[in-house]
Amino acid sequence: MFEYWEVLHHRTGKVIAHCGCETDARNLCEMKPLERIYRKARFLQDQVINVTASVDPQLPGQIGLPPATIRVGGQVIAVQQSLPQGETEVFKPKQ
Repeated sequence: MFEYWEVLHHRTGKVIAHCGCETDARNLCEMKPLERIYRKARFLQDQVINVTASVDPQLPGQIGLPPATIRVGGQVIAVQQSLPQGETEVFKPKQ
């Protein structure tokens, strides 16, 4: 069992904070002693199951899609094209 402390508004019962240490809950209550209270709460940890995963780069039987193409005026154009290399000079600042 694991324990934590809840800080509550005294009149409404609204939860203000959850604290892992009792001293933190007490300090919050000391800020407004007429409005806040704290109480210990517990939760049960359920059964933990360890699972391992295996990674396959591609699922068996899966076929990749062909590259995308566009038809323009009866002509088939590949979507990913490379631009021609520029003929301009590289800027080199003077030092």
